[in-house]
Amino acid sequence: MTEHSLWRFSRALHRAINERQLDHLTDIIDDNIEWAVYGPIDMFPFLGARHGKAAVLDVCKQIADNVRVHRFERESMILGDESGSAMMRFSLTALDSNRPISLRLAQFAQFKAGRLISMRVVVDTFDLVEQALGRPIHLPKIA
Repeated sequence: MTEHSLWRFSRALHRAINERQLDHLTDIIDDNIEWAVYGPIDMFPFLGARHGKAAVLDVCKQIADNVRVHRFERESMILGDESGSAMMRFSLTALDSNRPISLRLAQFAQFKAGRLISMRVVVDTFDLVEQALGRPIHLPKIA
């Protein structure tokens, strides 16, 4: 049995972020990739939608300029022939403040011939913003 494309992509993304080795991603990302990470783009400009390999490689470089990945755990996953979804938890460090960040997200990937053609990520943004600010966010009570 061959390795699932999601595992290859996960390893390549980890190397791209921590070791700044974007060349590992180049071979597994389709030229016309659709990429979206849903979150507060005003606070984290590397979130949001991108189209095309160059834009995705650029956003991966921006992520590498802002965080270091210490650990990630797959809480649950579903794998198809050319798709993969996972609920994940990451332990990161913000490089500008050296502040630890715990991040939970869901990712949905589609592949064609082993190359990533679509990535959608939904981030637990409320928790992320509180950690980035270094304080809890107090919202008014809704009756």
